[in-house]
Parts: sequence; C-alpha cells; structure tokens
Amino acid sequence: MIRTFLITVTICSAFLFGNRIGYAFNDLPAADIIKDLKAWAGQSESTRPRLGDLDFAKTPLSKAQAKEASAILVSDFRNQLVSQRKKEWAEKVIRLDKLEMKFDYRVFGKKPKTGRRLFISMHGGGGTTAKINDQQWKNQIRLYEPAEGVYLAPRAPTDTWNLWHQGHIDDFFTRIIEDAILFEDVNPNQVYIMGYSAGGDGVYQLAPRMADQLAAAAMMAGHPNNASPLGLRNIGFTLHMGGLDKAYNRNGIARQWKQKLADLQENDPEGYRHEVTIHEKYGHWMNRDDRVAVPWMSKFSRDPLPEKIVWFQSGRTHSRFYWLAVDEKNRVGGSQVSVSMTGKIGSEAAADSSSAARFEIGQAEKVKSLTLRMNDRFVDLDQPITVVLPSGQQLTQKVPRTIGAIHQSLSERFDPESIFSAEFTVALE
Repeated sequence: MIRTFLITVTICSAFLFGNRIGYAFNDLPAADIIKDLKAWAGQSESTRPRLGDLDFAKTPLSKAQAKEASAILVSDFRNQLVSQRKKEWAEKVIRLDKLEMKFDYRVFGKKPKTGRRLFISMHGGGGTTAKINDQQWKNQIRLYEPAEGVYLAPRAPTDTWNLWHQGHIDDFFTRIIEDAILFEDVNPNQVYIMGYSAGGDGVYQLAPRMADQLAAAAMMAGHPNNASPLGLRNIGFTLHMGGLDKAYNRNGIARQWKQKLADLQENDPEGYRHEVTIHEKYGHWMNRDDRVAVPWMSKFSRDPLPEKIVWFQSGRTHSRFYWLAVDEKNRVGGSQVSVSMTGKIGSEAAADSSSAARFEIGQAEKVKSLTLRMNDRFVDLDQPITVVLPSGQQLTQKVPRTIGAIHQSLSERFDPESIFSAEFTVALE
C-alpha cells in the first residue's frame, strides 16, 4: 500500500507543482487568488458558495499570499462568530444540542499587550442534587484569584458523578475559549484549566485530551479514573492532594501519578513539565494551600507548534491535536501516535538553510493514515519536507499552501495561533 500511495503523491505533485516540473498549474493567475478570496469574503454568509469547492481555494499560494489569506479568513470568522455569539457571552450561558453550560467570571489585573490569560475553574460536587452542585459552583467562583486574567467558573451541564469529563465538556470548553478570545481579548496561548474534587476529576481527564488548547492545568483533590497522562507532554501539569484524602484512594493514586509523571519526564526530558505536591496534614480540603497552583500555571505559555507530539485518544476522541489530524475512520479510542520533527523555523536545525523539515512517525497504533499540518511559522514550505514512516520508508514531497487548508483549520476551531496552510496525509499500512 505504501508503494501505491507514493505513486499517487507523485501524480498529485506533478499537477500541483506543475510549472516546476513541466506541467501546468491551474489556469487561474496567482495574482487573482487574493482578489477572489476578498470577493468571496465580501458576500453574505448565507448565499456565498462553499469555499472548499472553489478552484482558487485549491490553488497553491506563495508565502506572502498565505499570510494575507490567513488574515482575511481570521477577520471573516471573527466577524461571523462575534455576531452569532455575543448574546451567549452577555447572558453567560452556552447551549449545545440539548445541554447548557452557565458560567460566571471575574477579570483581574491589567491586560497585557499580548492579551489576557484565561483560567477555566471547575467546581466540585458531582453525583448529587442540582442545589448542591449550584452551591459548589458559586463557591468556585470565589475560590481563586489570579494576578492577571479572566477567571471563569462554569456550571456543569449535568449533575452526574462524571459531570466534568463526559464527552460534551470538550465542546463546551472549546466554545468558551473561542468566546473568551473574541470578547475578552484572551491570548490563545495562555489558557489554563483547573478544578477541585469532582472538578479535579475533570482536570485529570480533560488536560491530556485537550492539551493542544492549553498552556497548563492544575488538578486539586480529584481522581483520574481511567485517564492517561501521555497527552500532557507539551503543557505544564500540577497536582495538589491532601495526604490524608483516603476516599477512593485519591491520595495513593496521586502518589502513583507523581511517579508516572517523573518517569515520563525522565524518558523524555524536554516534555512532561510538572509539579506534584502532597499536602500531608490535610484531608480532602487543603485549606486553600493549593492556591499556589495558580501562579505556577501562569508561568506557562502554549507552544501550538511543538517539535514532538504524543497523542493518545481516550474514549472521547478528537480529529486534531496540535499539527496532527485524522479522518473519521482513524478517530479511534485507544489509538496512540508519536511524531517528532526537526527543521522547525527558529530552531538550531533550521538555522542551516539546507536543512528542510523532517517528520519521524515513531509510533502509530490503531491509526492507518495520518495528516501532518504545516504553516510558514513552523517549517520552510518552499522546500520539500520528509516524512519517515514507522517502517523506515521515507516520503519526500513539496507541500502546497492553499486557502482551503487555512479555511479548514479555522472551521474546526477559531484559534488564530493554530492556523495551518498546508497538509500532507500519509498511509501507515
């Protein structure tokens, strides 16, 4: 199958990069691409054609065109979303399908030039009455005070024991992050989640599976259930637990996670930055000594383009994680992918102009195809990139920038710091 794939790539590159190797590009003049995009963006959202179907969205772009196209599309998405969502932010309630998430927030400190921090703080409670969970929510709103940032406490949409790690929470939190970017000028690279008790359960689960949207996370007095720490590779993670908190063996499992995180960091020294504190004299309530987690988290900023990714899919799967993506067939619970790259813009390897980007897929379990996404802040797209498959097979290919790729990444998530203009899909079997 790899041989068949290589033939397909060769044919496609002959079409896409025709004037470099003897074929013809799309007849659309390059100078008209941005003009046509502006014309499309100027149309009513309800009447304009689907962008991905238009020829100019598939035409290769220059680096300058990709930058301009990204700015146009970010502005277009921003205008749409502000119009659609200003009511939900003002009312402090988000509705998705048949569920709703209320929230309240406080703003602290002077806004930095790069935008505010966002702290999403999950309340305790869980499988109890709505009244008790409402009380826990109100407590959470007052529990922590960052030196700077938007401190936002959501009310869980349900009153179940697993209220903070059901599958819909990921969608609600992505929506909150997007809205905070739009309405509170939050920096997408400085988003944090935290939670106490049942909220801590949520941090254990959500931080690994939503790590590509986070800078750091803080778990207080929770239980991980079946969570895996593998996805925490590129964020800060702090854990606070009462040494006498014996219910559900919370204290014992926290000590196990301390060792797990230490082992992961020992084997991968550039990743898994963490701090685990067992407050030996306390039980479930740590008398607010866990507040030190907030300034600890605040030191971290997200790198949306890390040089190594470890992606483990839990039962709640996602289609993208940093610069990796999978289609629906390969969006599988229990799958695991590990990819490292060299030649990142600004790195020592890229300082040598002859050093092009090289991606090595070290592990790919339960995944038959994988998409690598790129932009001009990440790699030199004017050079061929090389992908090394787990088998050792190497694929080398120039990857075109297109408006369609930019639009696709923004359609999935409004994250101006994580826009990709080029994609390269490889078969892994």
